[in-house]
Amino acid sequence: MKIKKVFNNNVALVEGPNRSEIIVIGKGLAYQKIPGENIDPSRIEKTFVMETKELSERLSTLLSEIPTKHLELTDQIIRYAIKDLNTSFSNNIYLALTDHISYAITRATQGLSLKNALLWEIQKFYPKEYHTAMHALHLIEKETGIKLPVDEAGFIAMHFVNGQQDGQEMEQTLMVTQMVQEILNIVTLHYGIELDEESLNYSRFVTHLKYFSYRTMRHESIPSEDDELYEQVITKYPEAFACSEKVSAYLQDKYQVETTKGEMVYFMLHIRRVTSRN
Repeated sequence: MKIKKVFNNNVALVEGPNRSEIIVIGKGLAYQKIPGENIDPSRIEKTFVMETKELSERLSTLLSEIPTKHLELTDQIIRYAIKDLNTSFSNNIYLALTDHISYAITRATQGLSLKNALLWEIQKFYPKEYHTAMHALHLIEKETGIKLPVDEAGFIAMHFVNGQQDGQEMEQTLMVTQMVQEILNIVTLHYGIELDEESLNYSRFVTHLKYFSYRTMRHESIPSEDDELYEQVITKYPEAFACSEKVSAYLQDKYQVETTKGEMVYFMLHIRRVTSRN
């Protein structure tokens, strides 16, 4: 296996069979190594094979921005969930869940937390996934010393739910694709910029929009957020609020969708991140 990129002494991107890209983890396997050199297979402890080159590149980008221990922690959580739920997941979950857990840990260190307005519903409709997600919180606390709120168990549980789904009906997929693109167009026109489609913030925003669209078609919504947080975000990000209002008005006009304060908070946060050049 030839090295394509070194992340640190313990993690590297290598070229596997048929020119596939594999992320390998093992103590010291990349120590003093450079691209083009071979990896000692005996040092490999874990491998991550993404289903597409795009996913591999996105995971590589993510690993360049977060501590690799967060990927190892997510791997522990996923392996436990596979056994506990007696299921299998798409490899996509490694990217989405690693990103979420790393961001949640970062927010916690800054004293920030997001309320999960659907926590009660998740506990009710996905009790097994929620129970497994609570174990994930215990594991995160054990490995990092950071105690995340139970709201995060709800978010993690939904990653488990989505990770088990093989796909959606074509008609629904087309509707979701259309709605996502329409919202992206509104953001692009409002700011007068081209969004960086290769960025992680863009990927995060699109993922949120997809989940929002699916919830809309199932007539589900995020209930109103805490008024104080809503007002804080408006004050801090007035331009993102103005853009979110345009999105809300469009959704009401075309789809008769009422956008709650809870959803508006998420829109504003994502829009701020995806349009920021810093």
